[in-house]
Amino acid sequence: MPASAPLPSWKGVHADVWQADALASAAGRVLATGDAALDAQLPGGGWPLGALSEILQPPGVHNEWRLLLPALARSGTGAVVLVGAPHLPFGPALGAQGLLPQRLLWVAAPEGAKAGVKGGAQRLWATEQALRCADVDAVLAWLVQVRPEQLRRLQMAAAEYNKLLFVLRPEQAQHESSPAVLRLWAAPSEDGADTLEVRTLKRRGPPMEQSLHLSARTALLACLLKASNDALDRTAAQA
Repeated sequence: MPASAPLPSWKGVHADVWQADALASAAGRVLATGDAALDAQLPGGGWPLGALSEILQPPGVHNEWRLLLPALARSGTGAVVLVGAPHLPFGPALGAQGLLPQRLLWVAAPEGAKAGVKGGAQRLWATEQALRCADVDAVLAWLVQVRPEQLRRLQMAAAEYNKLLFVLRPEQAQHESSPAVLRLWAAPSEDGADTLEVRTLKRRGPPMEQSLHLSARTALLACLLKASNDALDRTAAQA
C-alpha cells in the first residue's frame, strides 16, 4: 500500500468484531441480573454463563446476595453451591425471594491464617468439583487468597461445563491480575442513602464512566417488607 494511501475504514466492520470503545456482546449466553440498570452496564446484558465473574467488597461487607439473588432464583432447578460462605444462609428469607432453600448446598471450607494453605486448597478443590457436577447450576466461592493460575483453572471448568461462577474476594484483590471476564466492586453508598454503589473494574468494553447506585434491596424484597410492615400496622391498629 502506498505511503500516501488512506487507511481503510472500519465502519463496515463485521458484527462479530468487537471495537474497544463499545460495550461488547457476551461471547456466550448470559442471565439477566434482575436489575435493568446493572444489565445495561454488562456485556450481553447480564451475568455471563460459562465464565468467571468476580465481586470485590470491603472488609466486613457482604452485598453478594443483593446482586446475585434475582439471577440465582431464575438460574434453573439445580443446586446452588456456596463454598466457604462467611455465614450460614437463611433459607426462609431466600425462599421468599424465589431461591428455594432445597437448592442450596453449603460447603463449610475454612480459610485464613488458622486454616493455612490447606484451607484455601480445600475451597479451590470444592469449587472445581462443584462446577463439574451435572446437577449444579451455579457456584459461589469466597476466596481470600488465590493465585491467578488457580482462578484460570476455575474459569476453564466453568467454561467447559457452562456454569455460573461467582468468586467473592476482598477489595484489595483489585490490584492483582485475574482471568475473570467480569470484575465488579460493590459497597454501601457513603452518602448515607439506602443504596449500593457498584463499579466495574473489568469488562469487555470501555470503563464505566460513573458508579451505579442501586437500591440496597431487590424489588421483590422491598415488596415483601412493605407487605410485612403493612400487616404489622393493621395489627397494631386493631389492638
